[in-house]
Amino acid sequence: MMDLLASLPVLSIIIFLPAVGALVIIFAAGKDDDDFVRWLALGFSLAVCVISLYLPLTFDYNNPDLQWVERAVWSERLGIGYFLGVDGISLLLVLLTTFTAVVCVLASWADIRFKLRGYMAMLLLTETFSLGVFMAVDMFLFYVFWEAVLIPMVFIIGIWGGNRRLYSAIKFFLFTFLGSLFMLLGVIALYFYHGKATGVYTFDSTVLLNYALPADAQFWIFIAFFLGFAVKVPLFPLHTWLPDAHTEAPTAGSIVLAAVLLKLGTYGFLRFSLPLLPDASATLAPVMTAVSIFAVIYGALVTLAQKDMKKVVAYSSVSHMGFVMLGIFALNAEGLKGGVLQMINHGISTGALFLFVGMIYERTHDRVIGSYSGLLKIMPFYGVCFLITVLSSMGLPVTNGFIGELFILIGAFKAYYLYAVFAVVGVLLGAVYLLWMYQRVFLGEFSYSGHEPLKDLCVREKLTALAFVILIFWIGLYPAPFLRVMDASLNKLVKTVEHKTSVSKGGSVSAVMIR
Repeated sequence: MMDLLASLPVLSIIIFLPAVGALVIIFAAGKDDDDFVRWLALGFSLAVCVISLYLPLTFDYNNPDLQWVERAVWSERLGIGYFLGVDGISLLLVLLTTFTAVVCVLASWADIRFKLRGYMAMLLLTETFSLGVFMAVDMFLFYVFWEAVLIPMVFIIGIWGGNRRLYSAIKFFLFTFLGSLFMLLGVIALYFYHGKATGVYTFDSTVLLNYALPADAQFWIFIAFFLGFAVKVPLFPLHTWLPDAHTEAPTAGSIVLAAVLLKLGTYGFLRFSLPLLPDASATLAPVMTAVSIFAVIYGALVTLAQKDMKKVVAYSSVSHMGFVMLGIFALNAEGLKGGVLQMINHGISTGALFLFVGMIYERTHDRVIGSYSGLLKIMPFYGVCFLITVLSSMGLPVTNGFIGELFILIGAFKAYYLYAVFAVVGVLLGAVYLLWMYQRVFLGEFSYSGHEPLKDLCVREKLTALAFVILIFWIGLYPAPFLRVMDASLNKLVKTVEHKTSVSKGGSVSAVMIR
């Protein structure tokens, strides 16, 4: 099997196999055979997940460069190429995406009751386009995948969402599409700056990396990239689409939004903004850090006021992703390492929380916190798994959230100690709103305002929940394999930014080696 995959374009297979599955589901599945559709979607998502395990099994941990590279000329005249590659920064995100796709299919097993073929096809297409974003090295190809991922997600929210689904879908589309247009302008500016200076017009980011843009050009291109990437993160004040999209999306839609789509923005900063625009990144780092800290605290305070469990988890993402951005723009190795790891941790913990909220909503059609009390007595397995995920989300030691937050706090403290002080306030507020929600819903005497009987998780739900729990404790107790994957690539990124900036306006960039 390994030898066979080594002789094949494995990245292309991983990207496009879900799309093949979507086509098979649409054209091969019987109209009334929902079980066949479910098993077909699960089979394709599982196949992609298993094939993606080939990447960590054959990954060269000492190589900071792109691996499993695939190249083909798309348009020689325009300098566009089909250029794929994966390094230590993107590998974990690829694995997170393939894992999340399997979870989303399982989470939709009994949740979606109509137009199931279209729904499963949209889920698989979302997986294809997200994987394309994480693997694309050519910036034009990156933009194609970046825009394409909007299409199935808009349909998932707009067709299978809640009562305000059309409003939420349109708002999600307009925010992200408008931001993407600014990003496209930045990509085109890079293309022409490089072409006029060198005579080579290309969208190949590895070639663009060798050209030192003028500082003023870097500033404006950084702003264009910021508007595209920050909407996806999302950062305040570009975040307002997120609570609506999360609240109205079906359970699997919320999971894939939290676990995968929010990471596209932070990945864009890591992959393109920092290495291609190092002077602007260093100059604007204090501003980006301030915005990130504001997002951490603002998101936590707004979360405290929510009465809907799904809105609690949705607004908490604003706070948690602000933490990721804080690590990235600390611009030192510890912060970057924590930022990348926390992207994975957030995908696991928040994805699990949306899954668990969806499980109770599927039973009762009620997400209001005040409607429940003492659920732990009636649904003990569910309650324990929910508690583990809450503790993970608030960064308790031995869970995955702790190690990511620790590295981010160390990186923030090294950049400027007050950053870490404000970030700690956000951590404390996170513990307050998460424990407050859990205490009201799960502890005390059992009461429930509805009439539907409540049963603990079925076998399918238990297996899905245990998959998240295992990852939470695996990363929390033994993070070394995950940290080792990113070491060489992040070292290279830190050295690249340091070499290109040396001493930027207002400060230097730390080049502390990752250990």
